[in-house]
Amino acid sequence: MISTRDLSGLPDINDLKRLMQSMAMLDAILCPEWHLRYYSFNSKWGKGAQMGSMRNGSGDDLFALFTKDGCFLKGFAHEMPMTPYAKRTRKVWPGVLDSVPSVFERGLNEPAFMMENTTFCIWRQYSDNCWQVGKIKFPSNHSDPDGSAFLLSICDGKPETYREWAHDYFDLGSTGANLTLDHVRHVYAQKPLTTKLVKAINPELTLAKLKADIEEIAYPRKK
Repeated sequence: MISTRDLSGLPDINDLKRLMQSMAMLDAILCPEWHLRYYSFNSKWGKGAQMGSMRNGSGDDLFALFTKDGCFLKGFAHEMPMTPYAKRTRKVWPGVLDSVPSVFERGLNEPAFMMENTTFCIWRQYSDNCWQVGKIKFPSNHSDPDGSAFLLSICDGKPETYREWAHDYFDLGSTGANLTLDHVRHVYAQKPLTTKLVKAINPELTLAKLKADIEEIAYPRKK
């Protein structure tokens, strides 16, 4: 299981970016209402920066900033033992942010990321051979004290994982939407979208109506 204590299963920087784009694209097809989506991706977040995010509507979030230097990823699971709200002083758990390289200062200072609400942080520069995390003394009485296993579980890159999650989150059995493994595999492979595919997943949606989302996500199109 992917967590801050074992990041070996997390895809490398570029694969993680593609995965977050794909999940955002699938969410856009399943849920035209942006504010109700779980995953999103902004390919034009800022100069030289792209951003993938997750918000579950219950107070938890995940932000991944992709730059020329690599990826900076911040997560917040508000009910876990390492939440800053567990103590009266409301401070981020010691070690979580202390070792973040200066090249990711942009992420540390980004107001939209709400860094004061952080339970875990990981990063990887293109020169690194693996993902990095600070030196942290984790609470010993909880299997997932910072919520990283909970929030990163879908990042294993397996279409089955997303499909199972989406069927539960979007309650697909009652909405008329139909998401098969082949649909997820198509988008995970970043093959161009077709009218047939979009209508098969969500009969209420057209490819034309996805134009703005496709542009924002920078999902590949037919040449």
